[in-house]
Amino acid sequence: MLSRRLLTLAALAAPAVAQAQEMGSAQRPIRIAGTAGPHSEVLDKVKEIAARDGLNMRVIEFRDYIQPNAALAAGDLDANSYQHQPFLDQQVRDRGLRIVSVGKTLVFPMGIYSRRHRALDAVPAGGRIAIPNDPTNGGRALVLLAKNGAFSLREGADFSASVADITANPRRLRVIELEAAQIPRALEELEAAAINTNFAIPAGLNPVRDSIALEAADSPYANLIAVREQDRNAPWVPRLLAAYQNQEVKDFVQATFQGAVVPAF
Repeated sequence: MLSRRLLTLAALAAPAVAQAQEMGSAQRPIRIAGTAGPHSEVLDKVKEIAARDGLNMRVIEFRDYIQPNAALAAGDLDANSYQHQPFLDQQVRDRGLRIVSVGKTLVFPMGIYSRRHRALDAVPAGGRIAIPNDPTNGGRALVLLAKNGAFSLREGADFSASVADITANPRRLRVIELEAAQIPRALEELEAAAINTNFAIPAGLNPVRDSIALEAADSPYANLIAVREQDRNAPWVPRLLAAYQNQEVKDFVQATFQGAVVPAF
């Protein structure tokens, strides 16, 4: 599942002798994962800042939402930075992972996109609209679609909503569930799609310019840095957070993503 580093999970595990080295040293860099695109771009900037403080990082890219947590839980990573709290909570419940959040990073407002229509209400009856197939982002997409008039959801529906919670669908829109990373590639074949911003940007989509509906910048889905429970109080954790949660990173995010990504710290 790795991309530019072309590494296997087996290769991520440090040799036993390296485990004795100080975390964040040149011999034992902090292995932190992000999904390809904005998450990893920002981590590369954080790596540069951390190095000035003598903290060494190794940034590893993944192309899906499941493997970064699996690798972290297995000890093949030391941290990851790509998910929001509801997603992490769901993964912990479903998979029994002993992973915790240690700090907030960025908000990626989810958008609805279409190659065929300039407004969601222009999607014709029976039109196919794709949403992510993971429980939290799927529910998040349904709430965004309902808020913008695609259909109605049960009262009080939130990120835990499923297609079974659609209570009124006068245009008989068909909701298609796909892996989040695959949705941008399928957009040409759909009437519309809900796409996570970290996958929209690498696909050439600008959430501010190209979306036909967009979450507010104060979205509750702030992303985070996660570590194993046993490392939550490790001395390298506050140093990692200090390298991420600072004005230089805020300036980089603003200059690079022009409002499409919002710092949550």
